[in-house]
Amino acid sequence: MDSLRAIDDWPVSTAAAAVVRSDGSTAGVHGPVNRPFMLASVTKLLTAYAVLVAVEEGALELDQPAGPEGSTVRHLLAHTSGLAFDERRAMAAPGTRRLYSNAGFDVLAETLEAAAGMAFPAYVAEAVLQPLGMAATHFHAEAKSLAGAGGVSTAADLARFAAELQAEQPKVLHPSTLRAATREVAFPGLSGVLPGLGHQRPNDWGLGFEIRDGKSPHWTGGLSSPGTYGHFGQSGTFLWVDPAAGAACVALTDRSFGDWSKEAWPAFTDGVLRELGV
Repeated sequence: MDSLRAIDDWPVSTAAAAVVRSDGSTAGVHGPVNRPFMLASVTKLLTAYAVLVAVEEGALELDQPAGPEGSTVRHLLAHTSGLAFDERRAMAAPGTRRLYSNAGFDVLAETLEAAAGMAFPAYVAEAVLQPLGMAATHFHAEAKSLAGAGGVSTAADLARFAAELQAEQPKVLHPSTLRAATREVAFPGLSGVLPGLGHQRPNDWGLGFEIRDGKSPHWTGGLSSPGTYGHFGQSGTFLWVDPAAGAACVALTDRSFGDWSKEAWPAFTDGVLRELGV
């Protein structure tokens, strides 16, 4: 895809991108797609997927208590537990505000470890990475928030994950579970801050997956459908799936999110969508 060549003009040392169609085929790749990058918060998609596997296996329940008093696994996945960004300190009652929280994902990982009787990285590898053939993906042991921002992966591996997210019959999750996580807003109507992009009313989220809806400004494009879902990371990474376009896009870089990405990513996304015929 010619539109992917736009990453060559980004003010980064290295970037890689891939576009995957809803049938699982690769529409295009550009850059070193087998080079590992720190994922930052794109990690949360892998963590959420593993938690949902545990729910399907019966090790966890979405509405079981986890985190501060009154909070559940569902609240933690949807950033409505009330926990602060990087502290295990309650800032609001569960279900009343969308408070984006790395700490909440660390609690999720600990809850999963206790239920499964195995270390969080090992569970993610066994439940998600190995079935999808994501052999290059792992967790950075020294990350401040392992479950929230400690993932390391390649564009090629995340393209495999993007194919899974769009599959009619996913390899890992039941279609109804995947749909609930990516298409249905958890705790609708809550406002909150989208990190780096300001306050959003509402700040819609599924179960671990951000749902675009009508957010503005946003890290996706003006042509992106309201049903677009995914995540971006402060390390300069993103993965979005646009069901209306029938495609997903992964972009990984080695420069932190900032003004450059706020300008480049929406234009890049619109270029990809135009080439896809949106």
